[in-house]
Amino acid sequence: MHRPRSIRLLPQHEIDSCASCTARGYSVCNAIEDKDLGRLAAVAISREVAKGETFIQEGDTASDFFNVTSGTVKLYKLLPDGRQQVTGFASAGHFLGLAVSQTYAFSAEAIETTQLCRFSRPKLRELVHDFPALEQRLLETACNELVAAQEQMLLLGRKTARERVASFLVSRAEAQLPCAIPSDRIPLPMTRSEIADYLGLTIETVSRTMSRFKAENRIAIPSNAEVVLLDRPWLESMATGLL
Repeated sequence: MHRPRSIRLLPQHEIDSCASCTARGYSVCNAIEDKDLGRLAAVAISREVAKGETFIQEGDTASDFFNVTSGTVKLYKLLPDGRQQVTGFASAGHFLGLAVSQTYAFSAEAIETTQLCRFSRPKLRELVHDFPALEQRLLETACNELVAAQEQMLLLGRKTARERVASFLVSRAEAQLPCAIPSDRIPLPMTRSEIADYLGLTIETVSRTMSRFKAENRIAIPSNAEVVLLDRPWLESMATGLL
């Protein structure tokens, strides 16, 4: 006979925190209806990660999954000689840890104060069992990760330096909260070194290319942590190799 799962009773404020989460509308969590948020809140452990803190270590046992609800995370791999290869940047709405077996294939470090929800493997498995729509969303997320990996291969293998920098700026604009007011003012919490590592370029090339875009009135650079897209259509055309 099927025995109902024991469910921990939660304070209303914990359930409300899931309902009011700014990332809920476009993350995997939106597969769970509002009436079932108590189940979601019961298995999600919220935590704040300080800037510079690594919360996923490549090679460690993959015991948890992480949903980024605010902030920005750097994903990277370490080469045997200690060099670091940045493979991506995750922001609000990204679900980390799906493309793993028994150990993590990458490391993740917060590059600004970041809020996460952590799910243990057994608890997430229970949710997937009870909410089939969640399984579909996780599959879509895994497929999107594959597409992103293919785009990164194209960027590193075929695009020029100008095309790579334009692609990065456009992708950061698209990574902003879908529910936010559309804006061409793009926060860049990552360093120029991290951008260069991600794009497979030198710091000098990244800085020179961005300075040239600025001189051509394609972008404005109010600070090292922010860029304003002045000619987004041109940047999109440059990113796709149409110029």
